[in-house]
Amino acid sequence: MDIAVVGAGAAAVGLLDTLAATAHGPGTLTVFEPSPHLWRGRPYGPDLDAVLVNAPPALMSIRHWDVGHYAAWLGPRGAVHLDERLGRPLVPRALYGEYLAHTAEAALAALRAEGRRVRVVVGRVTGATRSGARWSLRTEDGRAHEADHVALCVGGGTPRDPYGLDGAPGYVNDPYPLARTLERVPPGSDVLVIGSGLTAVDIVVSLAARGHTGPITLLSRSGVLPHVWQRPVGHRPRQVTAERVAALHQERGAVTLDDLIGLLRAELAQVGEDFEELTSALAATGTDDPVRRLRTQLAAVDDPRIGRRVLQETAHSVGPYAWRLLPEPDRMRLRRHFRLATSVASPMVPVNAATLLRLLDAGQLGIVAGVRKIEAADGVFRMYGDHGERSFDAVVNAVNPPPRAIPRAAEPLVTALVADGSAELHPDGGLVPADPRLHVVGDLAGGGSFITSSIAGIAAQAARAAHTIVAAG
Repeated sequence: MDIAVVGAGAAAVGLLDTLAATAHGPGTLTVFEPSPHLWRGRPYGPDLDAVLVNAPPALMSIRHWDVGHYAAWLGPRGAVHLDERLGRPLVPRALYGEYLAHTAEAALAALRAEGRRVRVVVGRVTGATRSGARWSLRTEDGRAHEADHVALCVGGGTPRDPYGLDGAPGYVNDPYPLARTLERVPPGSDVLVIGSGLTAVDIVVSLAARGHTGPITLLSRSGVLPHVWQRPVGHRPRQVTAERVAALHQERGAVTLDDLIGLLRAELAQVGEDFEELTSALAATGTDDPVRRLRTQLAAVDDPRIGRRVLQETAHSVGPYAWRLLPEPDRMRLRRHFRLATSVASPMVPVNAATLLRLLDAGQLGIVAGVRKIEAADGVFRMYGDHGERSFDAVVNAVNPPPRAIPRAAEPLVTALVADGSAELHPDGGLVPADPRLHVVGDLAGGGSFITSSIAGIAAQAARAAHTIVAAG
């Protein structure tokens, strides 16, 4: 069997790791990646040490069936990066990139030991056509490459330019790597950061680590900052599990949002916690003062209640599976709470929350909403909103691509696959294979949950795709 993997980020690493454990016998495996930073993708390349992995090790294993795989690799190095508030190692993302690279290289070595020919092609795949039972992939240099199965692991979409500022001096549309982009931001400049999610947190914390002395402003339509991770307490969900969801589906033929709420209610009842208290606190996220909420959550890092912890874990472990079973009206209900859901499911680490709070209390950091327009003129940026006009020296975009957006570099390949009838664009975004020999892993996979960016979710997708490929061989 000849396998082609398009892209060499975290999704490809998870796929290769599972293939190394399950695929036996001869054949070829070809990985296509134009970037020099193999296996790291956009998030985990070389960068500032202040840019941290935003989750504890138990949620960052790229090996789906072994949640301790990353922690075991980290070993004694974890003690150097221990977050005292969280009680877990929080490493620079570049170090996590080393873990991904180590896992990928070990997988390739295992595949070679099985007699498989392994190649890494430094180039972009621009097209793919079917010929009988085979695929023919074209790279940008015009060469053709044959394969039996193709796995698309092309990563997330390209960041949007929400105010049409691209090309203006002082504007950064894609902030990563921050080590490069923040060099262009003078330390005393007045900086506007568009967005208030985890990317915005990375930018603020990195500016502070570089000794930035000028004011920093977060522009947020919602005024919602990410929630804050709480110290793990060792609770393992017993009600909100994939097994319980599967049992409900088998028993009733369907799973509804009310069923999932019932499981969470039962989970909390078993430990004597109030479901209504949890939901009331979550519902107030969009109306509470963000600084007061940040202070409260940072003080609650050691709060023993499990409610938010269960939501944060199961959003990634159970959520993608449950999402596929929900009726469309229930999916629409969840989409209406997208900002709240992502804030809870993708929280910031306490050390970053403490930095934000310090800057907010000092008056160096502010949060604004109600902005109608931003213009670049005469070397400055003018922001017009409900509270008048303000000027900024630099603007950094922290608005992430929409879920399941097609990366700009992958557009020619996706266009060719759709035109050939090999795949279809999903109404909610992403790509759905129409050929069983085509597999999509990662954010581009159509029909998935709107919470798509977690390593745990990517690892699960990658393992499923690998098992499907091996079974077909």
